[in-house]
Amino acid sequence: MQRRYITVDVFTDRAFGGNPLAVVLDAGGLSTGQMQAIATEFNYSETTFVLPPRDGAHDAQVRIFTVRAELPFAGHPNVGTAFVLATQAAKSPARLKFEEKAGLVPVEILSEQGRPIGAELTAPQRLIRMTQFSAEQAASCISLSLADIKIDRHPPLIVSVGLPFLVAEVASRDALRRARPDATGFACAFPCDGCDAVYFYTRDVPAAESCDLQARMFHPGSSGLSEDPATGSATAAAAALLGHLASERDGELKLRIGQGVDMGRPSLLLTRVRKENGVVVSAHVGGACVQMMEGSFRLAGEG
Repeated sequence: MQRRYITVDVFTDRAFGGNPLAVVLDAGGLSTGQMQAIATEFNYSETTFVLPPRDGAHDAQVRIFTVRAELPFAGHPNVGTAFVLATQAAKSPARLKFEEKAGLVPVEILSEQGRPIGAELTAPQRLIRMTQFSAEQAASCISLSLADIKIDRHPPLIVSVGLPFLVAEVASRDALRRARPDATGFACAFPCDGCDAVYFYTRDVPAAESCDLQARMFHPGSSGLSEDPATGSATAAAAALLGHLASERDGELKLRIGQGVDMGRPSLLLTRVRKENGVVVSAHVGGACVQMMEGSFRLAGEG
């Protein structure tokens, strides 16, 4: 059986930017072990597998794998998968609803002149605030000094809207640029609450970078600690945290967040957070996508 796949760069409007994703379109009948092996073979940060939905009211079941394990939810895989499905449809849908381990994930298709150009997801869970870290712990994970960590708005904190991340603010764009993942710091800090990744951002952004925040994310990869060029799930969680801390009690708060710039894969993630009576009721993240490659494969032993 020939199984089709399409790769896309997510959270970018140009090739070789953003975060690469492989989408396997004909995943019916694959075992969990086969999906994991295929994801490891692609060697992208994530690979998605599209299956028929369990509930006919939904559009697809989507399973998400890193090179090491399956994830209950992730950002750029949802945005990229929705974009791919919209481009493959005879008529592009306005929205899709995916069944995932973390829950139902609604995704809106972003279009220009009737042509899909990207997507925006709604996080499957409301903001959860978990373990608080010291500034020293956060600094040790990213090879910075205590003075580089800002705590005036919030301490380093594990937060989640579907997948947990340690979120920390750094004092300057220079500190963001200087950061490096530190294996000893990670070993001391994680695992904690199922979290093994640190997302850090700065408000000190030059006007030329055309965004409100710049961010980076370090996590364990297939060959040690790695950097992710665009992390939708972490960005949505950080935006939800900042929305929670904002003085506004009602309305919609928007942020344009850059990521991947310091690793040569510039990305732009567009966030929206909705508040009602001082409570964050939903978090959204979206952006543009670019199709890169397509092909097919057949597993040994399949007809």
